[in-house]
Amino acid sequence: MADKKEKVIIVGSGPAGLTAAIYAARANLEPLMIEGEEVGGQLMTTTDVENYPGFADGVMGPDLMMIMRKQAERFGTRFISKNVTKVDTSIRPFKLWVGKDEFETDSIIISTGASAKYLGLESEKAFLGRGVSACATCDGAFFRDKEVCVVGGGDTAMEEAQFLTRFAKKVWVLHRREEFRASKIMAERVLKNEKIEVMWNTEVKEILGTDKVESIRVFNTKTQEEKIMPMEGVFIAIGHKPNTEIFKGQLELNDVGYIITKDKSTYTSVEGVFAAGDVQDHVYRQAVSAAGTGCMAAIDAERWLEAQGE
Repeated sequence: MADKKEKVIIVGSGPAGLTAAIYAARANLEPLMIEGEEVGGQLMTTTDVENYPGFADGVMGPDLMMIMRKQAERFGTRFISKNVTKVDTSIRPFKLWVGKDEFETDSIIISTGASAKYLGLESEKAFLGRGVSACATCDGAFFRDKEVCVVGGGDTAMEEAQFLTRFAKKVWVLHRREEFRASKIMAERVLKNEKIEVMWNTEVKEILGTDKVESIRVFNTKTQEEKIMPMEGVFIAIGHKPNTEIFKGQLELNDVGYIITKDKSTYTSVEGVFAAGDVQDHVYRQAVSAAGTGCMAAIDAERWLEAQGE
């Protein structure tokens, strides 16, 4: 059984969770953060972050997360570096489990984020942050006047390809089928863009290079031909998966698993449970917007607790 009841437990430790922790701690809510085994979220696999306000010369993703964590710790946030394995939001106080350890809390802030889907190649992992990215908005500016490719065929892939034409000299779109899954208008924009060339029936088999991406080995599923293409950047755009497995059946989720929050707030379908960051945002998916909703979640939780007389 739980030794004591917490006022607020934050689940997840990316920009949203750490910002929520800073605000909750400064509001004397004594937050407990169950940060997970993969501490820091997606920014831990990002090298240079140039678009986070306050860092004129940019900052390494892991360094930014360490700074935010220290700030949360400075105000009294406590941390458990393990994964939440089970949640019960049907009763108050809410219950969370980390293995056999049980915790009780008056409120929960969920900031478990979303994970980019990858191709599953060993070489893809090896070059992550060194030419391989899952976010054109984050990393596109590093590929000015370079040749890059986008892997995917949905709306996200179309958006990424269009965005990259602002920087890259040429953008290849590699799709394993003969037609895009994207909406007609998005697909047409890509097909009409002179800086974009589409390769149909094409799969990436390997990413090649020494210190960074230099080329890719592709396979045509129709002709069975394989070839090496010079390439300096590979953007994977085959979707994201929100980390909401443990909340299924507990909270209202949309059809692809993102937590639904009430308009202009971080309130979920359960009173006292709040969600911030990429776990509820499938549109912007930026560190700064995640941090903003983390701030909102802490303020929402503080005001909700006050209204309950906590």
